[in-house]
Amino acid sequence: MANPKDKASKKQEKDKAVAETLEGVLEETEAQQKQAKHKAETVERDKSLVEYDPLQRYLAEINQYRLLTREEEVELGKRIREDGDKEAAYTLATANLRLVVKIALEFQRVWMQNLLDLIQEGNIGLMHAVQKFDPYKNVKFSYYASFWIKAYILKFIMDNWRLVKIGTTQGQRKLFFKLKKEKQNLIDQGFVPQPKLLSDRLGVSEQEITEMDQRLDGWDLSLDEPLKDDSDTERGEFFSSNVDSVESQMAKKEVEGLLQQKVAEFRRQLSEREVEIFDNRIFTDTPQTLQDIGDRYNISRERVRQLEKNIIKKMRVFFEKEIPDFALYE
Repeated sequence: MANPKDKASKKQEKDKAVAETLEGVLEETEAQQKQAKHKAETVERDKSLVEYDPLQRYLAEINQYRLLTREEEVELGKRIREDGDKEAAYTLATANLRLVVKIALEFQRVWMQNLLDLIQEGNIGLMHAVQKFDPYKNVKFSYYASFWIKAYILKFIMDNWRLVKIGTTQGQRKLFFKLKKEKQNLIDQGFVPQPKLLSDRLGVSEQEITEMDQRLDGWDLSLDEPLKDDSDTERGEFFSSNVDSVESQMAKKEVEGLLQQKVAEFRRQLSEREVEIFDNRIFTDTPQTLQDIGDRYNISRERVRQLEKNIIKKMRVFFEKEIPDFALYE
């Protein structure tokens, strides 16, 4: 017959094992919950870090505006032209925002930078098209507006292609856009795009073709840029200039002001006759002759020469005393 104490002991051990098992299951469940929570938080955080795309946001916004029929365009055009209806202008413009994007994408192959810049300029052209549109002419608004949109986009590209503008006239702007396209057409047809052939195709002189080619092939260089990565020598140091730097001009102006001040102080130390010789022989662009000054004071030419020499000597001593490093300015 089993001992009651042994039964009690076995029961306690069994209960303890069950408790430990339940505790382990509970800990494992809590660990899984924490892991799942952490994973959910990570996913949510990753979603919040998705890069904001302004272009996609803009495209989504303009898609809400419906396209117009030809009759609606004419009706809106009449309201704008006759009544200055702002609401009609808004409707006509927003309905054609997708047209601006379509044209900007065509120019993107040339621009190769932020498409939104081209869209922005195209929208300005669209606004002008809305203002100038004549609904009484048998012209579709989108066809008319495309010319304004292209004009503004092309002007923007020309103005920002280089730091220095490479096309300022209307003809140069047209050539800028057509030249690259025509060169590629010739290559696709198996021809070498020589200036003479391009000149015939585009109706411009060979010189204009060559000049525009050189402008397109040359990129902007900073004069402050080092010649090499491991060099402190800047590119601009190799360009000579006949114009003094701003620092040199300022220093020269300060020296000239100081000299004028000291000359005035030196004159106050001279006698009347010495001032006459100083003003008319030394400190003038048109010096008088020794004879003229000698006749005025009834002295010989040699005496005037001696007085002039003494004044110059006194002036040198005065300037060396009053102006630091005077010898550097001689």
